[in-house]
Parts: sequence; structure tokens; C-alpha cells
Amino acid sequence: MSTTTEWPEGPELPAEADGGGARDDARDDARGGQGVSGGVRAAGFAEPGTGTSGGWGARLIRGGAATEIPVHLLSRDGPDPVSVPLRPAVVGGRRSGGELPRVLRRLPSRPPSRQAPVVDPDLVERPGRTLPGAVGVLGGLAGAAGGAASLWWGGVLPHIAALPVPAGAQLGPVQWAAVAGAGTLALFGFGGLARGRTGKAWVLTCFGRYRGTVRRTGLTWVNPLFLRRRTDVRLRHWRSEAMPAVDANGVALRVVILVVWRVKDTACAAFAVEDHQEYLRQCVEAAMARVLSQLPADAFHQDAPTLRDAEAVGDALTRQLATDAAPVGIEVFSAQPTRIEYAPEIAAAMQRRRIAALDAQHRDSVLTSVVDSVEDTMTRLTTRGLVELDDYERKALVKDLTVAFYTGRGGDAS
Repeated sequence: MSTTTEWPEGPELPAEADGGGARDDARDDARGGQGVSGGVRAAGFAEPGTGTSGGWGARLIRGGAATEIPVHLLSRDGPDPVSVPLRPAVVGGRRSGGELPRVLRRLPSRPPSRQAPVVDPDLVERPGRTLPGAVGVLGGLAGAAGGAASLWWGGVLPHIAALPVPAGAQLGPVQWAAVAGAGTLALFGFGGLARGRTGKAWVLTCFGRYRGTVRRTGLTWVNPLFLRRRTDVRLRHWRSEAMPAVDANGVALRVVILVVWRVKDTACAAFAVEDHQEYLRQCVEAAMARVLSQLPADAFHQDAPTLRDAEAVGDALTRQLATDAAPVGIEVFSAQPTRIEYAPEIAAAMQRRRIAALDAQHRDSVLTSVVDSVEDTMTRLTTRGLVELDDYERKALVKDLTVAFYTGRGGDAS
């Protein structure tokens, strides 16, 4: 035995010029917001009493994610709107079916967080103490002249060069001290002279301690007690050999990389590592392995980022290499892959796969164009009333037009 719920009738209101719409709205208001509009019924919900007893009926839309709308939000005199969290129907449908949204892999904008190498904080380049080269030349000449005068005063030089012997000439302790001082001055003056070249720098050490860097050019005087180590500070480039690597799919590759760099901090480059050039080569291989393993070399049947985007790959490689080389005083300006190719053992197979993918894309584009042409032709024929066709004749005409257009565009009708 079914029970039917009867709604109380409200006061009769006069009909307006809108054809009775105001009467229905007023009746709904008099019922205290109990009624439902036709929009709710069209959205897939049944009125109370028309479906199951005591609640809303079954949804008309099946197989999708729908969201129920609270009744008080539909009333004119109801409370203020309340935010109701909704889930997207598309995302909900994918989750219910076990399918996740497709996410394209892209290169990260920053290198992954990991602990950077730590060097001695006191190992920072600073200018070394030098003097103009003229000072060293003058000091050397003065020492040489003083030594000659001391030898003449001691009576040694006249016997060698047939010069007049001064009165009371003898080689005593005072003369020997004068000769030693003059000789030391000459050695320091001439021994400290150094020729600074453009693009080169001297790294100075004294008894194993870093004493500064000399970047001056021309004739310079440097303390001869300091040990000098020449370092190239020019802008340099290094082109690697074909190095092995793998992409995101594990396909073997051969990659050649061009690196543009220079020594920015000579102290770190000289003492932080044993060989800064070898360290840079190892960093290039490590950065290349990290970057190239994030994307496939080719995306044959989909529009996705690949390693063929040399600009994006070069930017990511430059960022990672600059981060790794900065602690040892090396500044990296660019690291660009000049050649990315498959390993010889799989190059032929991947080339055939690429050709097949290009052929499939060409066929798909041709077929799409043919279908559009056939549709346009059939629309014009039927719209203008040039032909009257039944279903069988229409199918036959579509087939003939498709074969004709596809053959005319160079396709294989078979």
C-alpha cells in the first residue's frame, strides 16, 4: 500500500501578466520553500513521492559523478548561500575507473636539493702584494753596483779588471758584509721580476700557505720567496667526446656536449681540488646522466617533451653543472648538447621506428583531410538539393568519394 504525500495549498494569489508564472512562484513561497522547480527535475532528480518513499528518486544520469544540490539553496527566502565542496566530475570518473590523469614529464626548473661540496671558507681569492717592475730593476741594478764597489774596495776587482788599487784595500769582514748585502739586493731585485700575461694569473704560496693572486699584466715584481703557480683565467670551451648515456626509457644514447667556462676564483681552483679541469669533466658526465634520464629521446606517437628540445636540455644541464662547479671556483656559462644520437647497436631499429611513426602521422593527417572533404561535399549536395539519396546510396557515395579523394592525395586505397 503506497502512501502519497499531499502538499498544503497556499492562499490564492491573483494571476499576473506573465501567464501564471508568478502564481506558481508565490505558491512555492507560501509552502515555505518545500517545492522544487522544474530545473531540479531536469537535472536528474525526482520529486518526493514519485520515486522511493520518503526521499529523492534515483538519478537519471548514470555512470558519471553527480553532486546533490541542497534544497535550501534553491529557495528565494532561504539563508545565505553556503559553500559546498564539489569534486570535478571528470576527475571523479577517472578515479572510479582506476585511470589517473595523464601528466607529461618535464625538466625541473631547479636542480634537485642535495648537499653541495664544502671547501675551506678561508680559501678565497685575494690580491697578492706586488710592486712595479721598475722597482725591481732599480733594486737589482743598485745591488749589482754596490757589489762591484765592495769588490773594488776590497781590492778584488782591480786585480781582475786591471784597475787602480785603492789605498789600504783589503778584503776584511766589512767588505764581505758589503758584498753579501749588495748581492742579496741584486738577487731580490732581479729574481722577483715576473712577466704578467693577459688571461693568465699567478697564484702565490709561501711555505704551503696561500698568499694571494696576481692578475697584473706587464713587468711586475713579486717576492722571490713566494712560489708561483700560473693559472689560465681566460674564457675557455671544452668539447667532449661521444659519451654514453640513457634516456627516460632506458634507451642507450651517445651524447657530445660543449661547455663554455672559466676560472673565477683562482684560489679554489688551485687548492680546493687536485685538478679542476678533470673535476669539471667528471661533473659534466654526472650532470648529463641526471638530465638526460628525465625525458625520452623521442616521442613517436604522442606530443610530449623530448630530448630533441636542445634549448630546454641545455638550460637544465647548465644549471646543474654551474651548481656543481661553483664550489671549486669554476664559472660555467653554458653547457649545450651538440649531438644526441642513438647507440650504434640500436640506431637502425630506432630509425625504422621513427620512420614508421612519421608515416603513421602522415596517413592520419591525410585521412583527416579526406574525411573533411567528403563531409563538405555531401553537405553541399544535400543542402542544395542536387541529389536525393537513400541510406544505401549515401553510403555508397561516401565510400566512392573517400576512395577517390584518398587516392588523389597520394594515399594507398587498399
